[in-house]
Amino acid sequence: MSESLEGTVALVTGASSGIGAATARHLAALGASVALAARRAERLEELAGEISSAGGTALVIETDVTDQDQAVAAVGRTVSELGRLDTVVNNAGVMLLGPIVDAPVDEWERMVDLNLKGLLYVAHAALPHLLAAAADGPRRVADLVNISSVAGRVPRLGSGVYNLTKHGGGAFSESLRQEVTKRHVRVSLVEPGAVDTELATHLRPEVLAVMAHRFEGMERMEADDIAETISFIVTRPRRVAVNEVLIRPTEQEG
Repeated sequence: MSESLEGTVALVTGASSGIGAATARHLAALGASVALAARRAERLEELAGEISSAGGTALVIETDVTDQDQAVAAVGRTVSELGRLDTVVNNAGVMLLGPIVDAPVDEWERMVDLNLKGLLYVAHAALPHLLAAAADGPRRVADLVNISSVAGRVPRLGSGVYNLTKHGGGAFSESLRQEVTKRHVRVSLVEPGAVDTELATHLRPEVLAVMAHRFEGMERMEADDIAETISFIVTRPRRVAVNEVLIRPTEQEG
């Protein structure tokens, strides 16, 4: 049975769609007040209205976490307006696949900026508050959940720099986990396979065609599948830490 998150506060980045939006809904349903962080304010307002209508509390924070000042401000607003910070879901990310040879370098920069720097900026700003929540909070434990990918485990042709960013996020997560676990801040890594979200819509047309062929006929996971997994992680008893979850569609081989 899941523990209630009543009296706690969660910050979800990339909350305007997909896994982020689904996770915000699930955490709010479990009783957490939720800060919604992303660039698309209109979508965040719609989600906040949905959460409020269901009896929850949501704070809209229009932000770009690739800018360190904005990432720090997002964490600061969460704490100042909602009172504390117990859970962070570092979900914001971008997947720009394709060959390394002759690749548009700006795509690499976008992935490094969001998948690595954005994750680091949010984690760095949030950690003092998570440590404080674990020391003196209603559940006496806090959670940092970093959303990675199966690409963080398995390098694949055409995914070189995306692989790099996701492997890097995994290495950072494990090192941080070892650093703070005895202070009851749990650091978890979630590595989804193919999920039916907007993630692939940022691909160049020729790359999207290759990816579509690869997953043709496969029943992909839904955002709620990942949100339920995240909810499971952050509602475990204080004595239980789920360090890493690899979750793929049943039909996905690699």
